[in-house]
Amino acid sequence: MQALTFYASDDKLENRGNVAQAKYTGKAINQAACDIAAEVAREGGALVAGGISQTPTYLSGKGKAAVQEEFRKQVKVFADNKVDFLICEYFEHVEEIIWAIEVCRESGLTVAATMCIGPEGDLHGVSAAECAVQMAKAGASVVGINCHFDPQTVLEAIKLMKEGLEKEGLKVYLMAQPLAFHTPDANKQGFIDLPEFPFALEPRICTRWDIHKYAREAYNLGVRYIGGCCGFEPYHVRAIAEELAVERGKLPAASEKHDPWGEGLKMHTKPWVRARSRRDFWANINPASGRPFSASLSKPDGWGVTAGDRDLIQKKDKTSEEELKTLFSRQFC
Repeated sequence: MQALTFYASDDKLENRGNVAQAKYTGKAINQAACDIAAEVAREGGALVAGGISQTPTYLSGKGKAAVQEEFRKQVKVFADNKVDFLICEYFEHVEEIIWAIEVCRESGLTVAATMCIGPEGDLHGVSAAECAVQMAKAGASVVGINCHFDPQTVLEAIKLMKEGLEKEGLKVYLMAQPLAFHTPDANKQGFIDLPEFPFALEPRICTRWDIHKYAREAYNLGVRYIGGCCGFEPYHVRAIAEELAVERGKLPAASEKHDPWGEGLKMHTKPWVRARSRRDFWANINPASGRPFSASLSKPDGWGVTAGDRDLIQKKDKTSEEELKTLFSRQFC
């Protein structure tokens, strides 16, 4: 059970007009997240993890000491709450996640580390394979990818990571938490560059059958921490557990009211619907969008800015109307 501490560093909670730091404080927010996660974990005997992610301080180029200080404030809360392990997730630059792993290792807890990158590697040009190697050498016991890309793309990148790790003789576990959105048209920065991000992504949603396929391919690749990120719904998570029921030795509790692969359709009144009560139908379906003249692909934004660029320097003040006008003038729809 992961505490909901994504982007909950102090600098993020006061960035660009965010009042959460002043109103609640990062410490209180992270503490509340730990309390909730521990309470839910007790219901099923689950492990509890605390998580940290990339920071505005890094994007603003303030240096290693300042970035690691942001991480330490969060990790202290997790250590005080005796979480079982730590997760460094959603990092676009391997340099920053290495700094994060170093801070997490100070706690003595096991560290899992995932970057939001694809097969092209991080945003400073470090390959996916090299990112995995650096994370492992920094002390992460689990490495992989979360967010920004769909299951197929994430597994392509993890395959590269695995090859890099094997070449260096490094033995760590692999972790995958992709989007539940199809992103074949995303560029190096993933779905955040798609014009549909974040409020019109629903037409891209993966079916539960897509996730069955992802879970099987991930397992066959050697991934053992298999989950999901943005777009994943409970039925997607159940699909992972059902696909790997034999390997796990059990079905999830949610399967008590669910017949896998459309088995429940055998009771349908319409014969053509009953004919769909089989795995080979759903495993091979090519679903339509139902949107006449809808485009199959989008043209992603390509502003080409990342950490080190002036445009990514962050601040506490709200984005001004003048700044927005400048951004709008650069946005092509």
